[in-house]
Amino acid sequence: MDKLNHILVVDDDDRIRNLLKEYLNNNNYIVSTSQDSKNAKLKIDQFKFDLIVLDVMMPGQSGFDMTNEIKKKSSIPIILLTAKGEVEDRVHGLELGADDYLGKPFEPRELLLRIKNIISKNKKIDFNKIYNIGESKVDLNKMTIKLNDKIKKINNAEKKVLVEMITNPGKVYSRNQTGN
Repeated sequence: MDKLNHILVVDDDDRIRNLLKEYLNNNNYIVSTSQDSKNAKLKIDQFKFDLIVLDVMMPGQSGFDMTNEIKKKSSIPIILLTAKGEVEDRVHGLELGADDYLGKPFEPRELLLRIKNIISKNKKIDFNKIYNIGESKVDLNKMTIKLNDKIKKINNAEKKVLVEMITNPGKVYSRNQTGN
C-alpha cells in the first residue's frame, strides 16, 4: 500500500483550515494545519510534507513572502489559495515558485485534483538527484544547469518543463505543449 501523503494547510481562516483538513483527511491525506507563517515554518522544520496549501493574504508574513522563502531552500510543492484572482497576482505567485494557484472561492474537488496531479508528478522524480542530460548537469533542487563549468539558474517555468521532460523520456514535445 502506498504511504499516505502529508499536507500542510496554512490559512488564517479557521473555517477554511478545518474544512480542508476534514475534506483531505476523508480523501486519505494526513493533514497538519497552521494559522500563520510563523507556526507553519516551525512545522516545516519538524515534519516532512509532500505539499503545502498556502493562503496568500495572512497577517504577518504573506503567502507570497513565505513561498519565496520556502522555495529558496526546498522543493516542497506549494499551491497558493487567495481571494486575489488578478492575473498579476497569479503570475507573481508562480514566478516566486508556487506550483499552482487557486482563487477563492474554490471547489474542494478541484483543489483535490490539483493536489493529486502535483504529488503524482513529484513522485516520479528525485529532486535530490543530479540529472545528466547530454553534456549538462541539471540540479532541480538548486534549480541550476551546469554546462562547461558555467552554472545557469533556471526559473520555475523552466523547472516545470525539465521535470515534464525528465519524467517522460523519449516523448517529443511541441513548443505549445511545454508552455503549460
